[in-house]
Amino acid sequence: MIKKKISKILVPLDGSKNSQRGLEMAITLARSCGATITGVYTIQTPPHSEFRGTGSVEKALNIEVKKIMEDAKTLAAKHGIVFNEKIARGEIGYNIVKLAQGKSHFDMIVMG
Repeated sequence: MIKKKISKILVPLDGSKNSQRGLEMAITLARSCGATITGVYTIQTPPHSEFRGTGSVEKALNIEVKKIMEDAKTLAAKHGIVFNEKIARGEIGYNIVKLAQGKSHFDMIVMG
């Protein structure tokens, strides 16, 4: 049997209770195998529109995303886990797969 060490865990975050549970599980796993965690938040981009005036919505969303990431980083740090953050734009599933298979090559994805 081939055993592969888990060293990088990807956790999609969206601020929900389920994604919080996923983060907590990832922290438990990371502690047991010495892995780092990368949290990813995907901002879904709306279809192109001539309507402008979403600046305040965009600003509020950016503030919310930063808070979610900072809370996740704080929780991971309390358990001695290194937490990296990625913020992506576009389709959620596509971005998760792209990150998982990309240059960083994650060993595990934990979703809540």
